[in-house]
Amino acid sequence: MAKFTIPAYGASGSLLGGKHLEPLEIERNTPVNDEVLIEILYCGVCHSDIHQVNNDWKNTIYPCVPGHEIVGRVIKTGPETKKFSKGDLVGVGCMIDSCHTCSSCDHGEEQYCLGPVGQTMTYNGYFKPDGSDYNTFGGYSTHITVQESFVLDIPKNLPVASVAPILCAGITTYSPLKRANIRQGDKIAVIGIGGLGHMAVKIAKAMGVNVTAITSREEKREAAFELGADQVLIYEDEDDLKNYENYFKFMLCTIPYPFDLNPYIALLQPHGSLVTVGLLGPYKKPTNNMEVAKMGRTIGGSLIGGIAETQEVLNFCSEHNIFPDVEVIVMQDINNAFEMIKDEEVRFRYVVDMDSLKPQPEENQA
Repeated sequence: MAKFTIPAYGASGSLLGGKHLEPLEIERNTPVNDEVLIEILYCGVCHSDIHQVNNDWKNTIYPCVPGHEIVGRVIKTGPETKKFSKGDLVGVGCMIDSCHTCSSCDHGEEQYCLGPVGQTMTYNGYFKPDGSDYNTFGGYSTHITVQESFVLDIPKNLPVASVAPILCAGITTYSPLKRANIRQGDKIAVIGIGGLGHMAVKIAKAMGVNVTAITSREEKREAAFELGADQVLIYEDEDDLKNYENYFKFMLCTIPYPFDLNPYIALLQPHGSLVTVGLLGPYKKPTNNMEVAKMGRTIGGSLIGGIAETQEVLNFCSEHNIFPDVEVIVMQDINNAFEMIKDEEVRFRYVVDMDSLKPQPEENQA
């Protein structure tokens, strides 16, 4: 299998230990069989990128090249490729492989792959179908090679620079909203109005429900209304929640760090449900199951979505003219972007213009 070297940005260790993302070179494979080689145009910056680089989940392999919200163009195809051709605008999300044969994969839920080592993530892919040691490198790079069954078609009416976050923030919020069986006029809440939450508000409104945005930051009130929220609740202490007890059929929590879930449980209607998508770890305090059980409420979690469902949310966003609010940056500003995200200073989603990583012609050449 032929390989070639490309520029990338990655970390050799945790940022908490004083490391920074820095330029490096990685290898990609020339496409074989049903693979496509994609020139990356834009890559979104996800809070998961920070968690992974910092080894917050205790599974990071270094060097770590983040990036799983990838939009680019196919520049070369393998001989067995049927779906995509050179020049197609495509996307790659959080996964690039799975076992293809388990019940989850058969049902289009590759994110829950039950194979020997599970799904292969777009970066830090220590999962590999043959069980061997492996480390995938993500979209903070100029090119990526992916089998076409894990590549998405990008609808032509969506702004190219804004599409990337749909491949993570979009599917992460769309999937639980869809599975909640909410109907037009139902009252739901989105907790946390950031990279995930702002997409959740837009998608939920397009589904026809009544949306309350819950945030602890007064400066996000007007922004939440601009996104389409019907009500905005600024939560500073539990007294702020009293008027919303037994109010919501469904709540989607997008807070990405440990928090106390208990104040929100009483806001659910009987048989209502709350799903957390932003936190991959324990809540700050144990859940009070009395508040859950006495109204038959359900507390759950969700990861991302399968490939077919990711294509579905892309098409949904195309149909309803929904796209993330983004700020486009150059790759050389990624460390500052990470700091802004950690400090909650970024309004919604950063997207990296990958032209900034490609070799530039020298100025003033003779």
